Amino acid sequence: MARKIVAVAFDLDGLMVNTEELFLEVAKRMVQKRGLQLDMNLIRQMMGRPSRVAIPLMIEHYDLSESVGELESETFSILDGLLDDRLAPMPGLVALIGHLDSLSIPKAITTSSRRAFVDRVLKLLQISTEFEFFLTAEDVKEGKPNPEIYQRAAAGFGIPPEKMMVLEDSELGCRAAVRANAFAVAVPGEHSCGHQYDGASLVVDSLADERIKDAFTQSS
Repeated sequence: MARKIVAVAFDLDGLMVNTEELFLEVAKRMVQKRGLQLDMNLIRQMMGRPSRVAIPLMIEHYDLSESVGELESETFSILDGLLDDRLAPMPGLVALIGHLDSLSIPKAITTSSRRAFVDRVLKLLQISTEFEFFLTAEDVKEGKPNPEIYQRAAAGFGIPPEKMMVLEDSELGCRAAVRANAFAVAVPGEHSCGHQYDGASLVVDSLADERIKDAFTQSS
């Protein structure tokens, strides 16, 4: 019997917006500045993790002398210069949000990014919709793939996790959703096409994939 899905949790980076490709550009600039070469295996390990976890991976990999705080500041200084000109919604986002609004399906954002960054991105996007709440890196003790953020999201909606759809682009995020027993929908992008999505309820091509909308019809 199909689950009844009554709420949706959106990851942000690489799922709603193209910030993963911008983070990749930032990482390239940071390592080139130090005379190093970017290791895509490292990028895959960092993807989907909060900066407090991802940046130490970079420090260890390249044996850098800077602190986490210094590299975090450098990361977001470079990124801030890219957002105004290069930030864009991922394909299908605006139409999917419109569809959810037409069904009166409540939505939340569940991201490993920090709240100030989420606020900046949403302001630039200018998408006309309401989110019930945001959960960010500051709101959880354990980052993805730990299921905490999706357990908290379900509690925020006041529903069991199995009635919540989670839209994720990364392997770690999808793993967190599966562990929370949510209806996990993996949406790989160029940045995550090699990821594994074991346990996902759906793996789709983009947010424009009709199977996402069909999940609400089939569960009603």
